Amino acid sequence: MCIKTCVPHFLIHCYCDLPADCSDIYKDKSNTSGVYTIYPVGSTSGVQVRFILSGTQVIQRRMDGSQNFYRPWCDYKTGFGVAAGEYWLGLENIFHLTLRQRYELLVDMEDFDGKKVSARYSSFSIDPESYGYKLQVSGFTDGGAGDSLAYHNGQKFSTMDKDQDASSKHCARLRLGAFWYNGCHYANPNGIYRRGADSTISYVGVEWYHWKGRDYSLKSFSMKIRPVK
Repeated sequence: MCIKTCVPHFLIHCYCDLPADCSDIYKDKSNTSGVYTIYPVGSTSGVQVRFILSGTQVIQRRMDGSQNFYRPWCDYKTGFGVAAGEYWLGLENIFHLTLRQRYELLVDMEDFDGKKVSARYSSFSIDPESYGYKLQVSGFTDGGAGDSLAYHNGQKFSTMDKDQDASSKHCARLRLGAFWYNGCHYANPNGIYRRGADSTISYVGVEWYHWKGRDYSLKSFSMKIRPVK
């Protein structure tokens, strides 16, 4: 179950000097790439993120199957996993980060043959929970991966226990994941971690259709955001 935490208003000033996102960490030139704690505006507590020296922060990461990503709404809202490994930053944290300023999105992925490709989007944000954390993404630049995210633009986020997709079916349950499903997906980064080509159960892996097609589960996958300069 979700536990709501109320923070007295007089405590808000305590967060003023703490980093709200990785761009604040980047301002201190003595910092290096690694795991840091940030305090998104509107958040009641700190959250760990992986910071990359360019000022980029990772909001989602798959690399070895160590985390179970088939989880309920509460987990996807607040976040889970370990910033040093596989994790999801949390929809509420992502919302407050992208509300604060404009962000771009970089999606990096690798197959089991060691080939790496990417997709970049010049604008990325999500709406508040009252709007289903709807995805707003545009400005695609191809880094070899193709555009599998445009199909999901404007869609609400769905999980195993909260069906908000545009399909008559329950995509999160059908695809064993959680995402901004449409009807259902071209991208399924939070699907089941499998090793490459596997059609035992169709369309449930960590997939990016416009690169590897259906039934190929990627070795690594990450979503990173950075303030637009």
